Amino acid sequence: MSTADAPGLDVARLGVRFTIPGAEVAAVSDVSFRIQPGECLALVGESGCGKSVLAAALLGFLPANAEVAGRATLSGGDLPPVELLTAPDQVLARTVRGRRIGLVPQSPAAHLTPVRTARSQLEETVRAHHPGEKRPRVAAERVAVRAGLCPTDLDRYPHELSGGMAQRVATALALVGEPWLLIADEPTTGLDRALVDALLDELRRLIADHRAVLLITHDLAAARRIADRIAVMYAGRFIEVGPAADVLGRPLHPYTRGLIDSLPDRAFVPIPGLPPLLTDLPAGCPFRPRCSRAVPACQHRPSLAEHIAGHAVACYRPCSSP
Repeated sequence: MSTADAPGLDVARLGVRFTIPGAEVAAVSDVSFRIQPGECLALVGESGCGKSVLAAALLGFLPANAEVAGRATLSGGDLPPVELLTAPDQVLARTVRGRRIGLVPQSPAAHLTPVRTARSQLEETVRAHHPGEKRPRVAAERVAVRAGLCPTDLDRYPHELSGGMAQRVATALALVGEPWLLIADEPTTGLDRALVDALLDELRRLIADHRAVLLITHDLAAARRIADRIAVMYAGRFIEVGPAADVLGRPLHPYTRGLIDSLPDRAFVPIPGLPPLLTDLPAGCPFRPRCSRAVPACQHRPSLAEHIAGHAVACYRPCSSP
């Protein structure tokens, strides 16, 4: 495949707001990024920072009270480009979901039909994506093996699956349509470390197979394991973006440093205070009320700008400064 034909997702100034009685929620603001096959971009940050809302916007899963701005263009391959934020639901269902973008949802067991075996649900998905497939059972087992399952695992009902097995079933379902991009939403939640390691190894193999992974997580250890680039979100915005080794090894934003210092193998010191309410964001830098490095300039909102080659931060006094 030529570079011009290579698939890619370009997101430019994506914003998502929700109107609720008496308030407006700024869930995602001015987010831009690009992702291509063969790489993993990890979105990290505390719960409620907008990571899952961003994914829902890309797949057209937002509720009716959402107002979306910006662009998200899915291009390349044998299909014409699709503007994800404005495409009709029929177009997304027919040409995007499961075919060009696969979703590994948070709490995958809750997304499986409880009265049907994993095999039944996987074979149904095979028939939906490949109506000409004459041997859906064989195709289902083939994709199950790719996701790290044994064929016999498919004969279990959802309540008989361990957390790791349910996660693998969800991955298999996401792979049936051969999407080049997988969105994995908090895939390590509730798994023990051995299962987390196995899942991350599977995702890394998919990346090596020229797929892309958009990993949504608050698990910095998981991001360190498989991400090529990391985007740190706070209050709906990207506040630091760069190569994973740089963001986690030499963080520029005080919030990123606080996340790292709160890990058990580091200082184990939590970030003081709480994230702001998305209905009542402070003026200027949203992290200012929690930041020990705040200066008067922080009363004005900083823009995300490159500080070191390939490493951008939205901060007037990044941690590399004295």
